[in-house]
Amino acid sequence: MSETSKRKKDIKIGIIGFGRFGKLTARYLSKDMDVFVHTRSDKSSEICEIGAHPANLEEACKQDIVIPTVPISTLEDMLKKIALLIKKDALVIDVCSVKEYPIKWMKELLPQTVSILATHPMFGPDSAADSLKERKIVLCKVRIEENFYNKIKSYLSSKRLTVIETTPEDHDRQIAVSLSLTHFIGRTLSQYGASELLIDTEGYKRLLHILGVVEHDTWQLFEDMNRYNRYAKPERTAFMAAMKTVNERLKE
Repeated sequence: MSETSKRKKDIKIGIIGFGRFGKLTARYLSKDMDVFVHTRSDKSSEICEIGAHPANLEEACKQDIVIPTVPISTLEDMLKKIALLIKKDALVIDVCSVKEYPIKWMKELLPQTVSILATHPMFGPDSAADSLKERKIVLCKVRIEENFYNKIKSYLSSKRLTVIETTPEDHDRQIAVSLSLTHFIGRTLSQYGASELLIDTEGYKRLLHILGVVEHDTWQLFEDMNRYNRYAKPERTAFMAAMKTVNERLKE
C-alpha cells in the first residue's frame, strides 16, 4: 500500500465551512486524506469535484481531525454547537488569522479529551491557487500529543510549506502589523479611489498590489482581524499618528 493510500485509510478529516478558504483547504487535503465537508448550502457537486465528500454537521464532527473554516466572529458559537458532536479523541484545528481568542474559546468550550492545535495558514485562495511551495503556516501548540504534533509538522513540510512555531501572543503582535495594518492601508487606498495610471512608478504599483490583495477578502474578515486582535488598534493608531507627523512636517 502506498504512503498516500495508507494516509487516506488512517486519517479522516471533517471540514466545517466551504467558503474560499474552506474550499482551498479541502482541495489540498483531499489529495492525501478522506475529507468530509459540511456547508450550510448545497455545494455537493463542488465538493465532489475536488475529491471530497459532502457531509452533514454530525458526520463532519465524527472524523479524526475537525477543521472549522468559519469567520472568527462566528467561531465561538460554532465551537459551542459542535463540542458534544466531536469524537473524544479527535483533534480540532482552527485556521483563524488571530490566535489568542480562538485558543481561549477552544480551551474553554471543547472537552478535555479533545486535542487542540491552533494554526494560521499565511496564504489564501489567490496566493496558493497553484502551489503551497514556500508559503508559510504558523502553529501554536495548545493541547496535543507530541508524536502526533510532529507528524503534522512533517506532513506540512512535505507539502513544501514553511512551518513557523510561536506563541499566540507573539503571533497576534506580529500579525497586527503584517496583516491587519497592511489590510488597513489597502482598505484606505480603496476608499481613496486608487487605480491604475498610465504614468506610474514601481512604488505605486506595489501600493495597487496591496489594494488588489485586500479587495478579494470580505469586510467581515477585515473587521474581525482588528476586533479580535488586541494589538491591532495600537498599531493602527501609531501608524495614523506617524502619517499626521509626516503631513505636518510638509506644512513647515
